[in-house]
Amino acid sequence: MSEDTAERQDIRPLEIGLLNLMPEKEKTERQFARLIGSTPLQVRLTLIRITKHTPKNTAPEYLSKFYKSFDEIKYKKFDGIIITGAPIEKLQYEDVKYWKELCEIFAWTSDNVHSVLSVCWGAMAMLYYRFGIKKFPLKTKAFGCFHQDNLSPSSPYLRGISDEIIIPVSRWTKINTEDIKKFPELDLLLESSDMGPCLIEESKKNTLFMLNHIEYETNSLNEEYQRDLKSSASSSIPIDYFDENNTNRKPKNRWRSNAHIFFGNWINEIYQKTPYDINLIGYHR
Repeated sequence: MSEDTAERQDIRPLEIGLLNLMPEKEKTERQFARLIGSTPLQVRLTLIRITKHTPKNTAPEYLSKFYKSFDEIKYKKFDGIIITGAPIEKLQYEDVKYWKELCEIFAWTSDNVHSVLSVCWGAMAMLYYRFGIKKFPLKTKAFGCFHQDNLSPSSPYLRGISDEIIIPVSRWTKINTEDIKKFPELDLLLESSDMGPCLIEESKKNTLFMLNHIEYETNSLNEEYQRDLKSSASSSIPIDYFDENNTNRKPKNRWRSNAHIFFGNWINEIYQKTPYDINLIGYHR
């Protein structure tokens, strides 16, 4: 930051929200909390849930104790919000039970959140809501560790990240690169030759669309693989995940450092540009 900006910097905790759409909420909380909490900046994390949807896999007592519904927080401002994925990507967006409320949340972020990071299905849903960009079904599940090309090393979000990195992928749908390039307000930052877009930026609205799971922990793909085996003994082994594709060996985490760099960059970018008076967020948009 410039010297003038540095001299007038005041410090307050950054208000970060996590809209958790995943069924195993505690695991997802831990994945993101470890990454955003590893920076030296103070972060106050608010766990958020859909108001009009009751998750099947989380006890109501847990939700009541640790989560705020969207109705409870929609009058607040946030420096940043993370919108997670959800295992519902085979559904049409309009068929999702909470689609109407999710659209309300997407609209709410424009005036009440400084920076948005949407992930996997959450990113696809937001791209569809804002731009009408469609997802397309895959013949087989994209599952494993995929190489991603860094198309914009000068981006503040990719500062310090190598020209080629590995990020876990787990999804049944994809978005076409050609559809992203139709919109000049969208910048493609990371892309896989196999799976297409990975990270997209809409700079005007301080929004990032991360289509893959950079937040995953070392064993996340293995846990998912074991769940898949219970429903189908022929489930595919995650690509390039186990050493020599031997499931008896421990998986190797080759994305951890880049995940920390990416989230550190995101938090740092928020810190430098969000108003000190949080009530001013959205004021100039």
